[in-house]
Amino acid sequence: MKLLETAGLTKNFGGLVAVDEVNFAVEKGELKGIIGPNGAGKTTFFNLITGSLKPTRGKVSLNGEDISGLPPHLISRKGISRTFQITNIFPEMTVYESVWAGVNSRAKQPWNPFIHAGAATDISRKTKEICQMVGLDSKMGELSTNLSHGDQRVLEIAIALSTEPILLLLDEPTQGVSPKEIDTMISVVRKVSEVAAVVLIEHNMDIVLELSDNITVLENGRTVTEGSPSEISANREVQKIFLGIE
Repeated sequence: MKLLETAGLTKNFGGLVAVDEVNFAVEKGELKGIIGPNGAGKTTFFNLITGSLKPTRGKVSLNGEDISGLPPHLISRKGISRTFQITNIFPEMTVYESVWAGVNSRAKQPWNPFIHAGAATDISRKTKEICQMVGLDSKMGELSTNLSHGDQRVLEIAIALSTEPILLLLDEPTQGVSPKEIDTMISVVRKVSEVAAVVLIEHNMDIVLELSDNITVLENGRTVTEGSPSEISANREVQKIFLGIE
């Protein structure tokens, strides 16, 4: 059974077909890349998976369960989390507080000072573990708004991890990140892929080819091809789309 599977997934906006009959699958433990030119439907595809948009037709399944059109909070509860093209953090909270809030929301016994005295210790431990995993353990006391842009992108991944996803969708995680911080982001994505399956939308082809087990190419809302990084880099149709090679 596939971890995630879409069948004929389609989204129309009036006369515009943004996602067109996309069949897509993710295996447990897989790190999968999605590439395509601007307007290919990549982010819309993520929005359909996570419930931000309802499909015009088609189906989204998670571990064999039909989750098509469920609201985002229920899909999150079922184990899908995501990041966004535009950084989405809590600017007036510290790094620790931002991650703690997510961990507490998923705790079997959310911390309540009048009832669960021991829950705070477990939530704190897990919060620190996530911060350490992504390399923010030395910055837990810093306000999110004071972090570099690269660290804010990493924090967004940490917040997504705090809800214990089985599938993490990363939408352009290196967008706006300085060249010296890209290696850090690559390392973070690799570590994250050890605890959850990952689907990565990324404009930087070198990063996608380096990280992905398998890559899907979208254009005009449709799947052009799919294959290993070596197959994709050698594909003439992909070269035409990205490099203009005839």
